[in-house]
Amino acid sequence: MAAGIDDIAIYIPRLFVDSTDFAQARGVDPVKLKQGLGISRMAIVDSNQDPACLAANACLKIMQRNKISPDDIGRLYVATESSLDESKALNSYVIGMLEQVYGDGSFEHCGGIECKFACVSGSYALYDNANWIRAGEAEGKHAIVVVSDIAKYDMGSSGEYTQGAGAIAMLLNDNPRLLQFDSKVTSTSIKNEYDFYRPFGKETPIVHGQYSNLLYLIQVKKAFESYKKKAIETGIIMLKEGETILDHIDYLCMHLPYSNMGKKALSYLLRREWRSLPRWKRIVEQTGMEEPVPKDPRGTIESILADEEYMGKDHEFNKLFTRTKEYQAFYEDKLASSLIASSMIGNLYTASLYLGFRSCLEFEFQKGVDLEGKRFGFGSYGSGSSAMVFSGVVQPSYKEIVKNMNLEAEIGERVKLSLKDYEEIHENKRAPTQSMLSGKNEFVLVSVEKSPESRGERKYVYCQ
Repeated sequence: MAAGIDDIAIYIPRLFVDSTDFAQARGVDPVKLKQGLGISRMAIVDSNQDPACLAANACLKIMQRNKISPDDIGRLYVATESSLDESKALNSYVIGMLEQVYGDGSFEHCGGIECKFACVSGSYALYDNANWIRAGEAEGKHAIVVVSDIAKYDMGSSGEYTQGAGAIAMLLNDNPRLLQFDSKVTSTSIKNEYDFYRPFGKETPIVHGQYSNLLYLIQVKKAFESYKKKAIETGIIMLKEGETILDHIDYLCMHLPYSNMGKKALSYLLRREWRSLPRWKRIVEQTGMEEPVPKDPRGTIESILADEEYMGKDHEFNKLFTRTKEYQAFYEDKLASSLIASSMIGNLYTASLYLGFRSCLEFEFQKGVDLEGKRFGFGSYGSGSSAMVFSGVVQPSYKEIVKNMNLEAEIGERVKLSLKDYEEIHENKRAPTQSMLSGKNEFVLVSVEKSPESRGERKYVYCQ
């Protein structure tokens, strides 16, 4: 049985910090943020917003747009790394909000959990629900997978430049209009790591930046190796001599902690895929230097990061490699459109991969590209650490969905924050009743009870 994404909806907070203002306030060259990281704006939650109401707003959007009632939904999963409770699942908050609109008990038949494995958890949620549909358990009902996060880092840290917030809801069924997943090719890689994590009671993560970036690349590459083997064995891709699997992937969507990380992931994969192909000699000649080799043949992350000479030369080679016509053509054709939304919104953790997918659909369609039959490859990564690689094919009825996509219109009129207001929100100095904006046709957080009897209980309302 088929399974895939029938529709996709986004909810992005309308407050934002401008990267130029932010860079100047932190004493950083604005070029570092705009060109080095690929960031122009970072979406920031208001004081009356949290991951649960972001998720509920995205979910309500997709239900209303498709005229779906709660009876049409069999499962509702929420994936996040911004959980509100160590026991109570985020999807229970979402169902509570939705029942304000659809009636008490209207979702009581609907199964679901909160999924957690850093940024890859949304992909695991999609995979689980796709298999629920394939197994025939759905019995004609839809599944909704919502990815919702607030990427927040300590003030003054390097991670503060890569913040963002938002939620994406995906409607899954057995007759998807948008994208049908390729079956029996999804591949994973997992390892116990401490590259990025957030201990209980800590609002912001502990990050080992260089280590985490390299681990992301290695783990995705390992999952990709398994995907390649499965794709060939199942026959969905037939390789000719001198080709790589990537030649048969029409579009790539990568996990995007910041926009330009997608470029790094692409160059990492392409260098390792092209090394054994005839084209590599021609590409190396264009760079004007030999590709460097690390001193330690084991190639562990620790040994690579400790090899400063290699790291310097590899960085230089990579810059030259990304200027070659082969890389540039691949980048423009298969990746560039997926990075546009990320530069406008920032890091969405679990949702960043799917914001890239949403971005690619809209901006490729605007170019006049016919997407029917195009294969999308997804490279998902979650710190801690796990990667998932999978793919799917755009369906003939995709235009019903994509023709109405307009990122700016869907976000609404955005409001630029002053650095003072941003810092007050960041440091939780504003109560939910002191929000910058008033909610309209959306769920907002009204209060967080802090009495000993009901500590942490949250109350939400739907503002019409």
